[in-house]
Amino acid sequence: MERLSGISASSGIVMGKAFLYLEGEFPDIPRYSIQKSDTDHEWKRLLSAIDAAKAEIQELLDTSSHEMTKEQAQIFQAQLMMLEDEEFHGQMKERLETSLENIEWVVWDISHELTQKLIASADAYLRERAVDISDVASRILFKLLSIKRFSLADLKEDVILVVHDLLPSDALAMNKERVKGIVMDMGGRTSHTAILARAFEIPAVLGLSRVTKLINDGDTVIVDGNAGRVTIKPDKKALSRFKRVAAQINRISDELHAIRDLPAETLDGYRVCLKANIELPEEADHVLKYGAEGIGLYRSEFLFLTPGYPAEEETQYQAYRRVLEAMGDRPVTIRTLDLGGDKLLPNLQSYDEKNPLLGWRAIRFCLSLPELFKTQLKTLLRCSTEGNLKIMFPMISGIEELVNAITVVEEAKAECLEKGFPFNENIEIGIMIEIPSAAMTADILAKKSDFFSIGTNDLVQYSIAVDRGNEKVNYLAQPFHPGVLRFIKRTIDAAHENGIKAAMCGELAGDPMATAVLLGLGLDEFSMTASSIPLVKKIIRGSTIESCRILAEKIMECSSYQHVTFLVEAWMAEHFPDIGD
Repeated sequence: MERLSGISASSGIVMGKAFLYLEGEFPDIPRYSIQKSDTDHEWKRLLSAIDAAKAEIQELLDTSSHEMTKEQAQIFQAQLMMLEDEEFHGQMKERLETSLENIEWVVWDISHELTQKLIASADAYLRERAVDISDVASRILFKLLSIKRFSLADLKEDVILVVHDLLPSDALAMNKERVKGIVMDMGGRTSHTAILARAFEIPAVLGLSRVTKLINDGDTVIVDGNAGRVTIKPDKKALSRFKRVAAQINRISDELHAIRDLPAETLDGYRVCLKANIELPEEADHVLKYGAEGIGLYRSEFLFLTPGYPAEEETQYQAYRRVLEAMGDRPVTIRTLDLGGDKLLPNLQSYDEKNPLLGWRAIRFCLSLPELFKTQLKTLLRCSTEGNLKIMFPMISGIEELVNAITVVEEAKAECLEKGFPFNENIEIGIMIEIPSAAMTADILAKKSDFFSIGTNDLVQYSIAVDRGNEKVNYLAQPFHPGVLRFIKRTIDAAHENGIKAAMCGELAGDPMATAVLLGLGLDEFSMTASSIPLVKKIIRGSTIESCRILAEKIMECSSYQHVTFLVEAWMAEHFPDIGD
């Protein structure tokens, strides 16, 4: 048995037989010299292959348009543009004429160079866009080599799809009824595969580096899209755990119909609010089926990262409006651009930072580009009449940044008034607490904020000084570290003392093992991946606030995260013996 940890790209847990799909790989591209007189013939072969590839994509768009979201269709429209790009054509023609090598090798060599440059980029968006070039080059090469590919649409049995890097066209064409899970060497949460997997509700774990080397066709594989884990050839203990967790999920699914519309209220009447986190407008359509009472975090930067350039005001307006319409009168909290760190905007961030997670990112990025920031704020203000919209600033480190950000909001309001755009004059403006300095000065920040939302992912990282993406130290990223818990408690207390609510939108909010602790600490709102809501709600509805407060008091006296974990597991075993790892 072997267990791998990767990136949780689409939630759910499933077990099945592996299907190793390496159709997109070209291990033996022919390479040979040609005469100068042959270049015209080779060029004509390429143009014919490009035309065939374009026709193939167009047919896919025409025949599958009813299945595609706007976002998915844009993937293939971008590939059509690449096939028609004169610069791309020019590179290949120049290489053909200077190298005097066959066109198959020229296409492979140029595409390989481009993808390697992108993969080596510090920009996560650019790394993930390498797959588009691979997809386009593969289409051309298959046509040039007259290779008939196996189609994932022809799968006849249920499989766990194991791939190095799934091409968007393959993902869209695959038999969704037969692909029960996806594991992949490459990719991240913003990759096309992740977007499509979530849309199809297929559990997926990406960014595994070497999974295609470790899994053979037919191997039994467990995919845990909730935890980002893949288990290869599970032993009896792992199989037993899978069956227990799968049965638990089935029970929760059965209970969902009964509790979906019931309040998240403890047995003794303490009421909290459960909301969902989303990254794309399309996700708003299905969060309600999990009982979400609103959206506590809409990561607006993905609207900018997907096309790869600053989204125009009207593009933003339509995206925000779509989310608000889907949620009706339920609250929607939209976080302003959290670019920088591992999410770079290519056209505006062309230089490398030695320490990007401590550098030009989030609110710092926005305040340094006031027109870009103001455009987003004006769009949000315009949308504020379409629903219950709240604005949230990320990575506020102190009162100065908050005051400066509010000043830009006032400027945006003045411009809306000047142009005659109506907006909600009393729109709520809150901040994320994800830096120790913000947690320590939460009492000061609360006086200028309408609400807090604790971002535990970064709070853990910055509090413990640990890069959670570094395999050598990520074991230290413990949200139950006493230092993190004290920051959380201090933030919640400061919020309540100043008459505002404290929410949480980090991973900890959706962790069922943390639910009782957070209730006991006084958290008002939990925002999480929508599929995590039913289990969290079950725990809330089966607990008393008094027992949760007693637990919270005990853990605040603990000196280590191991002691906290021990107390939490013991509490869960006593109150919810059917839930746990």
